[in-house]
Amino acid sequence: MAGSEHTHAGAAVAARAEARWAWIVGAIILFLVAMMAYMSLHWAAMPPTRTETVDPTTLHIAGEFVETNLGSVAEPDGTVTVRVLANQYSFTPQCIVVPANTPLHFRGTAADVVHGFSVSNTNVNMMLVPGYISNFRTKLERPGEHVMPCHEYCGTGHAAMWAHVKVIDKDAFMQQAQAAAAAGRRMSCVQ
Repeated sequence: MAGSEHTHAGAAVAARAEARWAWIVGAIILFLVAMMAYMSLHWAAMPPTRTETVDPTTLHIAGEFVETNLGSVAEPDGTVTVRVLANQYSFTPQCIVVPANTPLHFRGTAADVVHGFSVSNTNVNMMLVPGYISNFRTKLERPGEHVMPCHEYCGTGHAAMWAHVKVIDKDAFMQQAQAAAAAGRRMSCVQ
């Protein structure tokens, strides 16, 4: 009989331990669900403060993304800003020139549907959403040529949507940038 009481007491201790752990796991799950609900409501009511918006229906008329303002431009602080516009089924500009070993600031948007691009063999990877301006900062170390395909399915012509990125020596870039600025145009590797 003593062995039976000992087994019964051990089962009661095990049951209490299991119940205690069930309550702890349940409390953790409840806390995580409450946190998700709170954050969902909080972010829905308060969008990120650094979000830049743009009207996709007027991109071609005025503003930062008019065609004459697209491409690479050397800034007074020594950085280079690259503006890119995506449309079904092309990027503008089709060929982008940037200097090696220089801080780059990619700014882009889409005029019609969601697009995206990555520059081969680099860390550049952006999503372009109509109505929003995407930003990406990087530095490309070595001169070379890279492909820039659209990586977000955007329709039947998606497979043919890509551009080129040509990384050149910084001094050569600055000379070309000065000549392009004097002529009132942006840098391009299309001659």
